[in-house]
Amino acid sequence: MSTTFQVTFDAHDPVALSYFWAEALRYVHPAPPGYEIPEGTDPFSVWNEFLARTGVPESERRSNSALEDPDGVGPRIFFQRVPEPKTAKNRLHLDLRAAAGLDGEERMAALEAECTRLVAFGGTRVQRFEPDPPMSHGFIVMQDPEGNEFCLD
Repeated sequence: MSTTFQVTFDAHDPVALSYFWAEALRYVHPAPPGYEIPEGTDPFSVWNEFLARTGVPESERRSNSALEDPDGVGPRIFFQRVPEPKTAKNRLHLDLRAAAGLDGEERMAALEAECTRLVAFGGTRVQRFEPDPPMSHGFIVMQDPEGNEFCLD
């Protein structure tokens, strides 16, 4: 049996970063225990109410956040506040399979469309790598709003 895992991001603003990754991964913020998040409601407003009711000081209410795959397939993503800034290139990054099963110009067009979508949510385009068969089908390197590198693949 395999071991389940979650991916954890250290972050300056865990809540803000979780909103970007919710869009990038098409994940959702889980509801607090005993609550539901009605469609169209800002998840953090529900969490803020829950945290206030449970006595969490306001200064700590943005100290972490989480995302889950709505289909229950992918790993949970957790974001935790850390005091230090990001200072170097990631040693681990996510590859988002934004053009699975596509090749050539069709693949690169799909990657470009996803890049444009994520830039609108605060991502930064870093570099495009052209297809170089058989070793690479092409990809785009990006950064999230806090500078964490990831690839559109």
